[in-house]
Amino acid sequence: MFLELIIKFNAEILPLIYRTLFVLSPIIVPALLIYISVLLWVRHVQMKYISNLKSFLFEIKIPKDIQKSPLAMEVVLAAMQASGAATYTEAYLQGKVVGWFSLELVSIDGQVHFYIWSSEPKFKKILEAQIYAQYPTVEIYEVPPEQDYVKKFVYNPLKHMIWGLQFKLTKPDAFPIKTYIDYNMDKDQKEEFRIDPMTAVLEFLGSATKGNQIWLQILIRKHAKQTLKEHRLVEKPDWKIEAQAEIQKIRDEATPEAKEGQYPGFPNPTKGQVESIAAIERSLGKMCFDTMIRGFYLAENEVFNPSYISGYIGSMRQYNSETLNGLKMKWFTDTSDAFKDWCTIFPFLTPARDRQQERYRKDFLNAYRLRSFFYPPYKFYKNNPFILTTEELATIYHFPGNVSATPTLAKISSKKSEPPANLPIKK
Repeated sequence: MFLELIIKFNAEILPLIYRTLFVLSPIIVPALLIYISVLLWVRHVQMKYISNLKSFLFEIKIPKDIQKSPLAMEVVLAAMQASGAATYTEAYLQGKVVGWFSLELVSIDGQVHFYIWSSEPKFKKILEAQIYAQYPTVEIYEVPPEQDYVKKFVYNPLKHMIWGLQFKLTKPDAFPIKTYIDYNMDKDQKEEFRIDPMTAVLEFLGSATKGNQIWLQILIRKHAKQTLKEHRLVEKPDWKIEAQAEIQKIRDEATPEAKEGQYPGFPNPTKGQVESIAAIERSLGKMCFDTMIRGFYLAENEVFNPSYISGYIGSMRQYNSETLNGLKMKWFTDTSDAFKDWCTIFPFLTPARDRQQERYRKDFLNAYRLRSFFYPPYKFYKNNPFILTTEELATIYHFPGNVSATPTLAKISSKKSEPPANLPIKK
């Protein structure tokens, strides 16, 4: 039967396909060439536009005592809603793109630093004002371009070992990860009873010894439906449609099938299903971002410690939930195991494998340095963006309070306050 279908396909259907393509080729070929030309042109003008952006990098130094829940960071994140091209002229001639931001946690020789980078210079004052409004006791320093930590590190393959990775979600975007609300951090608690999931990451970063650097980068961009202005022939709807479909799917699974001649069964969801629906519905009321999370472990050859790699992955597991979503490793620069068997059988393939791996490392490091992912030159490098709400992002990146006792976390010794009203004026 199967053989007959193959014979019929080769004898009748395949020639018909060839004839159809031949007849339509005067239309298909020019249309395809035009489409490719437009994409190449868009890439060119976008790279030109991005190269002219005056990006900035903030380092935030926090005091020893912050009595704020991650909800304060949600307010800061809500201000990071840059707009894109308003007209087709801006989209296709000027190459204007939606501005993006980078939330970065960095450990250099065990000293932990908080950074926020933006591609949009107009957001410098806005972002600074929002941070001070929610965290009036922090100190914000603009890092000169030449002092950027990613530029200060000069990679030498003979001297350094570097390992990079990217994360992805374990389930569809509609399911949120485990957030600070699940850890009851939205409620007023005594400091000794508060559990901050970010502490595990900070403790891991603070454990790095001299000669080791650990970088964590969270790139975010305002999420919205994509149309022809975003260079899509077919409109891509907002993620909320997918989220509502997931809610309906859970409800259908919780509803017993009706037997013939009987009324439909009454929904009987499990506790996990109820929690999933509640979490998704809570996410629908939040602002959301296209997100990419990647990281690096960089060290001198003499002090390189493979245990930091497993520690990196393990430090992110507290955001995972069996009933909701989580983060897992999507891609990493060390591809030696994937080709180990082939190189054992064919030793002459080993140099090619090593060259490919080195190219991965350099490209990945350069993409990190440029904070590039959503647009050229490293558009969607090795991964696609996923959706995280302000609640999820604030869980992963916020300024911790006393609950974090990491000794190497750079903190300012005192907090700022207004001078007393009755202070005498010097004449």
